[in-house]
Amino acid sequence: MWLFGRGSSGFSFSNTAEEVTNGIDATGLTAIITGAASGMGAEVARVIALRGAHVVIADRNVTAGRAVKEDIIKESHNAKVDVMELDLSSMASVRKFADEFKSSGLSLNILINNAGIATNFKLSQDNIELVFATNHLGHFLLTNLLLDTMKSTARKSKIEGRIINVASALHWLSSYGEGIRFDNINEKITGRHILWSYTQSKLANILHANELARRLKEGEVHITANSLHPGTIVTPIYQHTPNTGKFLSILGRLFTKNVQQGASTACYVALHPDVKCISGQYFVDNNISTSHSKARDILLAKKLWDFSMEMTQN
Repeated sequence: MWLFGRGSSGFSFSNTAEEVTNGIDATGLTAIITGAASGMGAEVARVIALRGAHVVIADRNVTAGRAVKEDIIKESHNAKVDVMELDLSSMASVRKFADEFKSSGLSLNILINNAGIATNFKLSQDNIELVFATNHLGHFLLTNLLLDTMKSTARKSKIEGRIINVASALHWLSSYGEGIRFDNINEKITGRHILWSYTQSKLANILHANELARRLKEGEVHITANSLHPGTIVTPIYQHTPNTGKFLSILGRLFTKNVQQGASTACYVALHPDVKCISGQYFVDNNISTSHSKARDILLAKKLWDFSMEMTQN
């Protein structure tokens, strides 16, 4: 964590998305951002559109997505923004989105797999544990379905494609000894299900990016794949906590980020020229960092890839 000083990139914990992309011209690029109808995703969409890219907001809440689009266009009248419905917990929705995007004829330079949930135990429409289905499998399927479009765009434009998985430092807290519970993915864990399921899905995000990067490099494809931890984003929760809330609020201001700061690493990895040709890395605070050893396990990444292929094909 580059909290008190700048890392080798020249940026740190405190930099905003606008600051890390200052002076970058993304005109002619097309970016899909999942979960961009609110929060950090909306800020990533705003800044990337501000830099000239054609942004596609992919979110299940189309109404909120349209509101974000309106705000972006009010700020930058020439901004190109589309809103498309995407429910990552449903494989049918992911396939429909991919088909509609490919039918649009748009190119695709940047894919930011940002959307994520944390919830109590539920099953998705496909009878898969909802957090794993949404945070990992939905993005895995989406990436695979759009990969040919990205390859074609990179080949024709001679511009490097970039795939970014928004993970979390909480992957360090993954409670499963094997990393991913392949044999019990739908098991209902009582007590701490939200934490366990979420950390597992975030570990999967990093493993997915690493294995994808390996495969792209092996195939000599001009596309990179990286993962990142955006930081802990400031929320209003502290203002409702009495007594200790005052202390937590002060502590929170030191170690958490506002939305503008939280969006910075995704925008940095998506647009900055210094990230060109860098693949299979994990970024924190706009700098390359180190993930947990499980996230760097090549055999685990390959096993997750095969498992995910089977789950999404079935």
